[in-house]
Amino acid sequence: MPTVLGLEGSANKVGAGVVRDGAVLSNRRATYVTPPGHGFAPGPTGRHHRAVVLGLVRAALSEAGVEPRDLDGVAFTKGPGMGSPLAVVAAVARTLAQLWGRPLLAVNHCLGHIEMGRALGPAPDPLVLYVSGGNTQVIAYARRRYRILGETLDVAVGNCIDRLARLLQIPNAPSPGYNVEQLAKRGRRLVPLPYVVKGLDVSFSGLLSHLQAVTPKLLESGEATPEDLCFSLQETAFAMLAEVTERALALTRARHLLLVGGVACNHRLQEMLQSMCRARGAELCPVDDRYCIDNGAMIAQAGCEMLRVGQVTELSQSGITQRYRTDEVEVMWRD
Repeated sequence: MPTVLGLEGSANKVGAGVVRDGAVLSNRRATYVTPPGHGFAPGPTGRHHRAVVLGLVRAALSEAGVEPRDLDGVAFTKGPGMGSPLAVVAAVARTLAQLWGRPLLAVNHCLGHIEMGRALGPAPDPLVLYVSGGNTQVIAYARRRYRILGETLDVAVGNCIDRLARLLQIPNAPSPGYNVEQLAKRGRRLVPLPYVVKGLDVSFSGLLSHLQAVTPKLLESGEATPEDLCFSLQETAFAMLAEVTERALALTRARHLLLVGGVACNHRLQEMLQSMCRARGAELCPVDDRYCIDNGAMIAQAGCEMLRVGQVTELSQSGITQRYRTDEVEVMWRD
């Protein structure tokens, strides 16, 4: 029963969690929040993480009821993500692993989401739709790799939603995506937006640039409200995701669809995918909101799987990488 401490810090959230044999013992997190209309830059985000990460580690160990001597490994996010936040978390993980004499486990962030979803749900071999602020991928496992069947050709769906939130000066707390979702519930007019699907790939850049061009005029003329724009973005972007995911379900004949990533918390996306899955005789498996959002426990879970098969990371190989594709990792812990 390996016990692993996991550290996550690829974007504006930093987390520490402890997992033992698939059971989450603790999962502590802090978020760097900027004013409305602003995103988060790497430098300030990294400084935020540096200020809070050790406190999160102490809190995670205390909540889990474990001491450093009880740990079997220290896992951290190697990438993908923003350079400065990744570097902070990696430095802490390296230090703790050496200080405590424990193996170091460098985890691909995307695989952390997938392995947490597999551990929590009824789907051991699902098709995966991974949707977040930095990634949009349709994934299936084959021959020791998580294969990317389709993905965004430009910006991620979560980034597209966040950019609309900035355009409309929507608050960033608790998250811009959540606030856009709440406004969308009150939208009444569907504004026509670019809809770009190419096979199993999607493109959101045209949709975003169109919104940036027409939003001031639509708001000034009264043709659309902020609620209408949020509604229109969600309906269009999520329909694109549902289309490519349905195509991937037909291709793989998967019986389960695992929905992971920060945007997986969106109830409207879940509704649309649920309807599609019912029509295809598949089961939608959305991950609990606590683990959709970037967190340390998911990194610990992936670290547990790596440790179980001896897939540990040498200190010389523990550097971060901002570009670290899902299909670069050899998944030795699956048949």
